Amino acid sequence: MARMKFVCDAERCIECNGCVTACKNENEVPWGVNRRRVVTLNDGVPGEKSISVACMHCSDAPCMAVCPVQCFYRTEEGVVLHDKDVCIGCGYCSYACPFGAPQFPAQGTFGARGKMDKCTFCAGGPEANGSQAEFEKYGRNRLAEGKLPACAEMCSTKALIAGDGDVVADIFRNRVVKRGRGAEVWGWGTAYGSKQAGQPGGQKS
Repeated sequence: MARMKFVCDAERCIECNGCVTACKNENEVPWGVNRRRVVTLNDGVPGEKSISVACMHCSDAPCMAVCPVQCFYRTEEGVVLHDKDVCIGCGYCSYACPFGAPQFPAQGTFGARGKMDKCTFCAGGPEANGSQAEFEKYGRNRLAEGKLPACAEMCSTKALIAGDGDVVADIFRNRVVKRGRGAEVWGWGTAYGSKQAGQPGGQKS
């Protein structure tokens, strides 16, 4: 079974925010929540880089470890999802996540934060695949349709790639070998382990 992973190639990202727009449009994301966002590192400094950030669906997810009601679960494809019917909105996951993925929706009565929301890798939730209930809570289940996340498919420069972790790592590794630079993958070591994609020697992140 494929282990689904994200990786963003900072050498290709042009900060167009197409991935952010695609995610919001595809999943009708709640107001005030960005399941995916583009961050610029060393902004204004020569050599600045931009990366697209969302839930990395970590191999050892800290959100799962700290949730007091165990609303997070991992699918057979390695996608980390959460059950909004179980979530109590305590916010522990938002403090534990190094990528800032779980977020409170900014709607409703002042002070009433509601349920957490996060990237689902376009894999829906615990409800029946393709059901209206699933879409209203989690967005479209593209994985069940045999498709990849909308953010990656809409990336015009193919900086953001998603899919089987081994395939994604090989794609990035080939890019690095051809251009001879840019082997550092932001977040890969934190989310998936110590080996960096694109570094055959397994250098530490």
